[in-house]
Amino acid sequence: MNNYDEKPLLSHFFKKGVHPPYNKNTASLQSVIMPPPARVIIPMSMHIGAPAVPVVAKGDYVKVGQVIGEAKGFVSSPVHASVSGTVAEISEVVLPAGNTVQAIVIDSDGQMTAVETEPPKCDTIAELIGVVQQSGLVGLGGAGFPTHVKLSVPEGKKADTLIINAAECEPFITADHREMLENSYQILSGLYTLKEILGIHRVLIAIESNKPDAIETLTKIAANREADPDNEVRVIKLEATYPRGAEKVLITCCTGREVPIGGLPIDAGCIVMNISSVAFFANYIKTGMPLVTKRITVDGGAVAEPKNVIVPIGTPIADVIAFCGGYKCPPAKLLYGGPMMGLALRDDSLPILKQTNAIIALDAQQAKAYEPTACIRCGKCIDACPMELMPVTLALASDKKDIETLKKYDLMNCIECGSCSFSCPAHRRILQSIRLGKAALKAATPPKK
Repeated sequence: MNNYDEKPLLSHFFKKGVHPPYNKNTASLQSVIMPPPARVIIPMSMHIGAPAVPVVAKGDYVKVGQVIGEAKGFVSSPVHASVSGTVAEISEVVLPAGNTVQAIVIDSDGQMTAVETEPPKCDTIAELIGVVQQSGLVGLGGAGFPTHVKLSVPEGKKADTLIINAAECEPFITADHREMLENSYQILSGLYTLKEILGIHRVLIAIESNKPDAIETLTKIAANREADPDNEVRVIKLEATYPRGAEKVLITCCTGREVPIGGLPIDAGCIVMNISSVAFFANYIKTGMPLVTKRITVDGGAVAEPKNVIVPIGTPIADVIAFCGGYKCPPAKLLYGGPMMGLALRDDSLPILKQTNAIIALDAQQAKAYEPTACIRCGKCIDACPMELMPVTLALASDKKDIETLKKYDLMNCIECGSCSFSCPAHRRILQSIRLGKAALKAATPPKK
């Protein structure tokens, strides 16, 4: 039994990171369900790993929850129809990262007719992994890593701690915050199921201190001794410092452990899951309905009516913006995700993905770009880096394609949080250089046999 008191646990000391304007404008806005759009565009790759393979053809009628793309291999995830209707075409779409993938386009009939489902059998770890893969669940916090792979602990490794990531440290985004307030009992139900099957006796729900209502709500439920007689599920309050929600940072803040360079959370004895992933899992084992909708935040100075919206996966961004009152001014920058780690979009024709947690449309003032000047060697990027790297050195080496220096200073351990660029008084585009350096390093590294 864990000898915890009834107060939220406090995180371990973390001196790195930055304090951007959080702009949590939609935190008090209850989520609204968007009606089905006229058409959805559902990419076969919304996850890390092999793309799914289409199993429907043009002209086929599909129902909500029907498999339209089968997983190809273990590190892959199936894709399901998010609306009922007719397959209009199987085309290609270029995602913001620059990768071209197949996409199934469905013309909705407006009926949202669903396939018949039933709760899956989920009593053992093997069944859990199979069930989670069948559900189509990937990391809903933004990374898109197939969740069943994360739950598959390699031989010789052991997980003693399950960390639920509810930090939501990116500016503007409040989708997870609303999930905690609107689905709190479902979240805890999913947690108890996971900890029992995985045999883990320490579960930490990590929430930043700028969400006191969520901390209070989940702490009260977690203190229920009938569901958790040994007091093994606890809420841990994090100081609101970006990027607390980054996986490696979160593990250190919650446990005091460090993930080794090149390692994974399991190397520190931890499994990390996003809070919305847990909420979905709880619903799936009760209903059998796979991942077909996503709760997202729509905000920014260019949006007429900012909202938290539950939308069918594959809904074009333009339709979501229209549901939020349209644009009140032309967006100067449109983002998948938040302003720190989000990806800029060329237009609003792309669809909502499984891992999309926000659409942020910035106005001209919010998106104002400053011309970079010479580096003044102040070291602020080094002070801010949560991975204790030397961003200025890595950026210079990236610009020169100096592969040896990039290796020497652990370039691949960068989590691309953007704290370096944010803290730079010279407005240098440090992160952009580092990303190009990663691409150069990968190109120069022979593939493993």
